[in-house]
Amino acid sequence: MTVCIIGASMTTFGRRDAWIRELLAEAGGECLDTAGVAPDAIDHLLVSNMASGEFEGQTGVMNALAHDLGLVPAYAQRVDQTSASGGAGIHAAWQSIASGASDMTLLVGGEKMTHRGTPEATDVIASITHPVEYKHGLTLPSFAGLAARQYLHAYDAPRESLARVAVKNHANGVDNPHAQFRKEITIEEAMESPMVADPLRLYDFCPITDGSAALLFCSEEVAKQYTDEYVRVAGIAGATDTHVVHERGDPTTMGGVVESSRRAYERSGYGPEEVDCAELHDMFTILEFLQLEDLGFVEKGRAWEATEDGMTERDGDLPVNTSGGLKSKGHPLGASGVAQVYEIVHQLLGTAGARGVDADVGLACNVGGFGNCVTTTIVEAP
Repeated sequence: MTVCIIGASMTTFGRRDAWIRELLAEAGGECLDTAGVAPDAIDHLLVSNMASGEFEGQTGVMNALAHDLGLVPAYAQRVDQTSASGGAGIHAAWQSIASGASDMTLLVGGEKMTHRGTPEATDVIASITHPVEYKHGLTLPSFAGLAARQYLHAYDAPRESLARVAVKNHANGVDNPHAQFRKEITIEEAMESPMVADPLRLYDFCPITDGSAALLFCSEEVAKQYTDEYVRVAGIAGATDTHVVHERGDPTTMGGVVESSRRAYERSGYGPEEVDCAELHDMFTILEFLQLEDLGFVEKGRAWEATEDGMTERDGDLPVNTSGGLKSKGHPLGASGVAQVYEIVHQLLGTAGARGVDADVGLACNVGGFGNCVTTTIVEAP
């Protein structure tokens, strides 16, 4: 069965006064309204969320949202796959339609984080790591610093190449009305920002964010009953890598990205050369390089050169993170993977406004932890 997306919405990302229930209801309600779908048409409700209990003391968010949107008695489920919860939710929504278990599935991803200080939020996110690593004070930023140091050394890449990722994504975020940071930065500003995890500096990291995004899934037969403006999920797959990062043969290769993209390409019938735009999980600038290589867009060790040559710019051969990416748009954990596909949907439908590019096939890669779990989604225009 061909699975389609007929609705896509997202809230403004950033520091929001709203709590998690309000954020989820904002995106979910808008998604239903813009698609013209009544609440009683929803069979399954999926909520992608990593840590509402830890951040806010709010559990049972899927049941609360079903009540708030008037979806009772729809089946409701929370999907947690750390910072890849959004991608995992897309996979679950696709399965619910493809299997025939649901005629209409609403996926809403969201997180409320900014009311906690940076040390508290970092500690919650660090719970992704293996207990032994966590015990020794290793956090995701420290993993990123170690991987960046090895990458720069192994491939003789200049430090400025990572700054170019931040500069590009900030420039893209200027044209995204939902982005947390809508300001351009320079190479010099990125290079002179405070050190966080050597060699990575402040502008190499995404912010702590509140926000929500939603997607509405159904079969193509049902989609045609509502609209001519929809996209198809051409291929999707998930994979995991070792929980302990030092057990990997090469920390600059994310096996979950390699494997999930291999399966997604196979299922879709597309190869990396046929992808017109991509949303990558740039929680740290180094991750954009690693994903470009592990997804097969460039050879190993060559992502920095491709970036400096302009390949990933909005007018390049492969526009990457036209939304601004996590770097500029923001990273509300459970919402990020959903928002990636939101961007792809609008690019394929030609409704992305000033940040629009010419695209018929788009790819989103949502990463949990430091590549511990990954979902790759390929979407096509009809």
